[in-house]
Amino acid sequence: MQQFLTPVLALIIWTFVMWVVMYKRRVPAMGKIHKNPQKFIDDPELWAKMPASATNAADNYNHLHEQPVIFYALMFYISLSQQADNFFMYLAWAYVGIRIVHSLVQITTNKVMHRFSLFALSSIVLMVMGVRAAIALF
Repeated sequence: MQQFLTPVLALIIWTFVMWVVMYKRRVPAMGKIHKNPQKFIDDPELWAKMPASATNAADNYNHLHEQPVIFYALMFYISLSQQADNFFMYLAWAYVGIRIVHSLVQITTNKVMHRFSLFALSSIVLMVMGVRAAIALF
């Protein structure tokens, strides 16, 4: 189980990829709306003029700092409590894969029901991981 935490690293790297996507979309879009980026702070209504491609990427980047925090904590708990096994590894990779697909949906079609289904599925994977880790306490 030497590589048990590799899915954690994979999701961290994916978050960096989404950071690049966000800034490649956001910075040029801001420049087209106003030459002075400070104006976006002074006049929050300017954000409403941002194209969906820029806001969707920014929203996804934020999403990668929300639910995945539970994943990171669970993975370290499972590892430190010496519960790491192949089943947890499969669940971890499933979670990472689902989150990557979720990102791709959000930055392309942004179909809400597709995103919601992927979010629900990733949530179920986390719940299974959490409940299984808790059961091992008893």
